[in-house]
Amino acid sequence: METEESSIVNRNFIAKCGEGAGEAAGLGSKSLQARVFFLVAATFATIYLTQPVLPVLRREFGIDAARASLSVSAVIFGIALSTLPFGRLVDRFPARPIILFGGTFVSLCGFLCAATRNFPLLVAARFAQGLFIPALTTCLMVYLVRRLPPERLNIAMGAYVSATVAGGLGGRLLAGFIHPPLHWRYAFVTASVLLLAGTVDAGRWLPREEAGQEVPEEEAGFAALLSRHDLLRLFSVGAAALGAFSTVFNYLPFYLAGPPFRLPTQYITMLYLSYLVGVGIGPVAGRLGNRLGNGLTMALGAVVFALSVLCALLPFLALVGVSLVGMCAGFFVVHTAAVGALNRKLTASRGRANSLYLLFYYLGGTAGITAGGYAYQRWGWRGVIALVASLMLVPFAAGLLEARADSGRQPASAVATSPPLQ
Repeated sequence: METEESSIVNRNFIAKCGEGAGEAAGLGSKSLQARVFFLVAATFATIYLTQPVLPVLRREFGIDAARASLSVSAVIFGIALSTLPFGRLVDRFPARPIILFGGTFVSLCGFLCAATRNFPLLVAARFAQGLFIPALTTCLMVYLVRRLPPERLNIAMGAYVSATVAGGLGGRLLAGFIHPPLHWRYAFVTASVLLLAGTVDAGRWLPREEAGQEVPEEEAGFAALLSRHDLLRLFSVGAAALGAFSTVFNYLPFYLAGPPFRLPTQYITMLYLSYLVGVGIGPVAGRLGNRLGNGLTMALGAVVFALSVLCALLPFLALVGVSLVGMCAGFFVVHTAAVGALNRKLTASRGRANSLYLLFYYLGGTAGITAGGYAYQRWGWRGVIALVASLMLVPFAAGLLEARADSGRQPASAVATSPPLQ
């Protein structure tokens, strides 16, 4: 649910953004890794902050599950809308002022979320946070690829990707476990203070002078990329994958808080630790893609996800926990394979193609949470499971089509990618 906006980083995009860039003093050091990790983790902690306390919000504001889930889907929708604009903005202007303004604005909105007693205002503030989260994530990633040499960039990006997992999980633990769930407002205060501290620290190490870089004119535009059916197929995989993943984790607290489990919020929150599977499964999925091909890997991940989600129908808590681990594994396999397949198809415009993937990815997450709310209201947890299992037909079918296409051409060399983690 975990960004938790996330980045997709590949070597060609790095080369495009980083050509001719100088290295600032001290960049690439362990200090930089720690600072990047802290800022990114603090950013991603805000995205899914309310997810484990959705039943608490439902009771406090007197609303249904679908409306309570807007506190999560509004952020994701904001990220989806602003990812492309901020990508273009940072191509033309220095990253430092954009990052500093974005971090300050998201923090102030977090304080507003903590203070408001009006649910529509809470949702509006969460949407505003989503609109400016790419000012931090997208712009920081582009800044790093401009300033760092390749041997140091890989290390810094490793810290970036690890931070997306740590931040997404940390935000959930912050609201549902560290702070008492009934005091979820303190979680917003804590997250906002951490993000503000990371932003102030970034103001100290980001250089004041940095030239923006124009996007090469010869690269294919967004319209040309969207006209390619093979790319649209992969964009739809990202949308379906995050839609399914977000839906399960969004309505899981409602299911476990009711009969037959009646778990307290702290225990429900601990089940989000299954998200840590994402730390180790990414490299495994990459090697599996090299061995079997991205298409078959994608289809295999969809099968694992679908079988795992069906296991969550059985009313045994241990089995629900195991099924969550399987869903996380399946999701990250599908996601990694889709990103790998996307970048292998392109020799140019990879930055724009990855931005479009992110757009579909987050729109799919928003749509999945919204549709899941209606399914939960009408059919309960079984309706959510049916929706999620049906969404897995998209990566399964796309994977088989991709495997058929792969069989007709020579395997391409692997492209190093770091898929966005939720």
